[in-house]
Amino acid sequence: MIKDESIEKIIDESQQGSALAMTGNEKNTRKLYIESYGCQMNFSDSEIVASILANEGFNTTQDLAEADLVLVNTCSIREKAEQTVRKRLEKFNAVKKTNPGMKVGVLGCMAERLKSKFLEEEKIVDMVVGPDAYKDLPNLIQEIDEGRNAVNVILSKDETYGDVAPVRLNSNGVTAFVSITRGCDNMCTFCVVPFTRGRERSRDPQSILEEVNDLWERGFKEVTLLGQNVDSYLWYGGGLKKDYDKASEMQKATSVNFAKLLELVAQAQPKMRIRFSTSNPQDMTLDVIESMAKYDNICKYIHLPVQSGSNRILKAMNRLHTREEYFELIDNIRRIIPDCAISQDMITGFPTETEEDHQDTLSLMEYVKYDFGFMFAYSERPGTLAERKMEDDVPEETKKRRLREIIDLQQKHGLYRTQQHVGKVEEVLIEGPSKKSDAHWMGRNSQNTVVVFPKENFQIGDFVDVKINKCTSATLIGEAVGYSKNN
Repeated sequence: MIKDESIEKIIDESQQGSALAMTGNEKNTRKLYIESYGCQMNFSDSEIVASILANEGFNTTQDLAEADLVLVNTCSIREKAEQTVRKRLEKFNAVKKTNPGMKVGVLGCMAERLKSKFLEEEKIVDMVVGPDAYKDLPNLIQEIDEGRNAVNVILSKDETYGDVAPVRLNSNGVTAFVSITRGCDNMCTFCVVPFTRGRERSRDPQSILEEVNDLWERGFKEVTLLGQNVDSYLWYGGGLKKDYDKASEMQKATSVNFAKLLELVAQAQPKMRIRFSTSNPQDMTLDVIESMAKYDNICKYIHLPVQSGSNRILKAMNRLHTREEYFELIDNIRRIIPDCAISQDMITGFPTETEEDHQDTLSLMEYVKYDFGFMFAYSERPGTLAERKMEDDVPEETKKRRLREIIDLQQKHGLYRTQQHVGKVEEVLIEGPSKKSDAHWMGRNSQNTVVVFPKENFQIGDFVDVKINKCTSATLIGEAVGYSKNN
């Protein structure tokens, strides 16, 4: 899997701009059209918004023309996402001419930064709502219904939406995302997330377990615990992560860290697969890796963004780990979970990056030999520390060449890793039909590698043992030998 993608969260290009649809309540009389862009966190947030608005009389529609309210959930990570959203807002305003009662709102990460531009200067939206203000939507909708513009982009110290049961939208019915933290305290110089999503706070573990148990009851077989940085999850009764040192002795004694949360979720549903994303090398501790090794249902896969192999560049990025510390973490993962898959995020062409720094990145990749990766050339994001303090001084042509070298090396390593699976029998959770063949199912093994095999009599949601016969650099191809013990 090779994607030229997002900085902090994996962006699935096939999902970008998809309109959400869910089963409606026949008592609801208004129509909501909601499009999402960016990372999985935004798609998860759209489910929360749909749930809140279902109680306000809105059913979702995929037909823009019949919508009373159009919302676009935005991303600030990449320039491309912003340009796409602007084009969509122009399209919505064209539709508005034929449907003057329609209201348009912007949600999410672009909201705070561009609120005055959208509302006052360009007058292209009626409502702007930041990621922590979705519970205020009923009041904001009342404002726009009465003909006034509405805005709430205040970042919260404690909002986690732990008490809102998200509506599962556009789901395959097998895999679901469960948010466990919001915000981020790591001030990486290239990243806008701390400014758009605020300081880090964790969700009550009890509400996480309730959501996981509910998903199991509804037939879901796999959950991914989601956060900007899951490893720094810390629940001590509520509040910001940075205020933990002010907690009482009792709060500290009963606190739950990420390793403990993983265990609680794994124990709650022993037949359900557990994944998590995204990890940060500076916060990942040995107890997390040990929890993964202890439970069969915690998948043997870690997304471990490194961003660069050069200590000098890591320092400039304000990544609080060195190349050597990263190697030590990799060695520990390989020692405790020998069959664990590891994937990366890599930025090339960060300000001041030299050819020597680039070679450090390539040598780090040679050391780890990642299963797959998410690689992209640096592009300046407004509002980040790098944009304010560093000149984007690596020529575009140099960035493109370095990116190509990184991608080529990753493809080589990807093939090396998939070849390790050939000849083995591995458990696969069927997620749906193969994109290339109606006669084949597609699922993933514990290591998150896509596996394709003939359908036979198996169904979506089945756990199947598959013998791997051959591979490409990103896909395993095999044949089912029967149901697995988890079925």
